[in-house]
Amino acid sequence: MRLISAGQHHARFEFGELQVISLRDGYIDMPPTRLRDGEGRPLPQVPVAVPLIGDNLRLSVNAFYVTDGTRSVLVDTGASDNWHDPTMGLIYKALDEAGVDRAEITDVAITHNHEDHVSGLIAPDGSEAFTKLERVWIGAGDAAVFTGRLEPIRDRVIPVSEQVALNDWTTAIPTPGHTPGHTVYEITSSAGHLLIWGDTVHVPTLQFDQPKVSWEFDGDQSQARAARAILLEQLTRPNYFVAGAHLDSPGIARVSPSGEGYALEYLATPID
Repeated sequence: MRLISAGQHHARFEFGELQVISLRDGYIDMPPTRLRDGEGRPLPQVPVAVPLIGDNLRLSVNAFYVTDGTRSVLVDTGASDNWHDPTMGLIYKALDEAGVDRAEITDVAITHNHEDHVSGLIAPDGSEAFTKLERVWIGAGDAAVFTGRLEPIRDRVIPVSEQVALNDWTTAIPTPGHTPGHTVYEITSSAGHLLIWGDTVHVPTLQFDQPKVSWEFDGDQSQARAARAILLEQLTRPNYFVAGAHLDSPGIARVSPSGEGYALEYLATPID
């Protein structure tokens, strides 16, 4: 995995015969009271190593575009204007900056049904953001989200209930816990494996070192912790990389064992 170029809202990586483009949708600030200990109770104290901005945790929000030059998959779509926060909804600007024509995107893979991951399918003006969209992959347990504003997309939804190949180099892997349909997408190339996840980790400065720490909005915290443990251990294998929706943008890194937890090594300097 090699960084090729970067801008204010994107970073482009070479990954064997594929290219992976990290797209910055923005950031959201959340109170540290969202954190939970291994028993599901509010975390009594946030470690000094975890940065706070105005007494809040700042969570990056990233999406990822992967292409072999002919076919492509966009993993997650950001918040559009559905978060009602001026710090969000930048994915369209990020795609433009990266030179990706969103009118040519046919396949979108959604990690889960929360607003900051799925809402970008519809642009702020109410139109479909990806006019040639053919398929939207999402965990079966989350597929009911396609109502209301997202209703026009519903006829192109492919529910994922088991491990399935989207194409020659993308596999959907159900990882329920955060939501019933939370799904990780594994990208495979001659350079290795890239796991693209949604809300497996919310606070990277804490949850790699202490992976038992969970998040208030994990629907099933025990199941979410178990899924995180499996994925983190998998990421310690040779030639494995992670791309995380809430890792510091651009959010692509290596993972290695460290003490009773794990260490995170970003492949590009995080964007402020």
